[in-house]
Amino acid sequence: MSAREAPVPALLHVTTPSMAVVESALDAGYDGVIIDLQHGEVGLDAACRMLRAIPRGNAHAFARVASIDSGAIGRLLDSGARGIVAPTVETGGQARALVSATKYPPLGGRSLGPSRPALYGGGDYCAAGNAAVATVVQIESAAGVEAADDILGVDGVDSVYVGPADLAVSYGLPGRPDWTSGPVADAVVHLAERARAHGVTLGLYCSDPAFAAEQVLRAGLDYVGLGIDLMFVGRHARAAVAALKEAS
Repeated sequence: MSAREAPVPALLHVTTPSMAVVESALDAGYDGVIIDLQHGEVGLDAACRMLRAIPRGNAHAFARVASIDSGAIGRLLDSGARGIVAPTVETGGQARALVSATKYPPLGGRSLGPSRPALYGGGDYCAAGNAAVATVVQIESAAGVEAADDILGVDGVDSVYVGPADLAVSYGLPGRPDWTSGPVADAVVHLAERARAHGVTLGLYCSDPAFAAEQVLRAGLDYVGLGIDLMFVGRHARAAVAALKEAS
């Protein structure tokens, strides 16, 4: 971490429809969250409410959508999301569709109709909104890695978020994160290089803090997804029950 002035932002994946989980994560020291509409139990209405538990101006109030649906994405952005993560982006066309859904004209086609007042500051509301919202493509397949230049070269793409578990499955490997060698690790390095070449930021999901710290230096991560709320609950619940049984 000596090469950086400060630690990179850490984001918790939130898969339960709870404003309290979001507030607890931020209170615990997380810099932001990824509200997950793809996996877990969070629906669109719940996600929009959860976004309001995040202080205004937090640049890492992200939502991961189940698909590139401009209607759902527009509602999330109007409720205060500062980043939209689209899963399994594998083509430049998908990246352009995401930009269209997340950016105001002339860059995209987002409808101007916020549900929260003064969501973006500045004299030009559309330009301010485009600057405030991160359009995040999630690359999590071998096909996405191969098409990285086509995807990251799309005007309006701000960031790439690497999903290592699905990426591993696409290479015929077990679906787990935190790969230190092999094709997944090589893909992360490759995507880091392409991200820098295209001037977009880079994030990676990690389950282990020590591994995440290594990747910050190795891949030059700009942010890290660190853990999932339900996995934390399960891990600590198992440890508590095991400790009780051992002491009884």
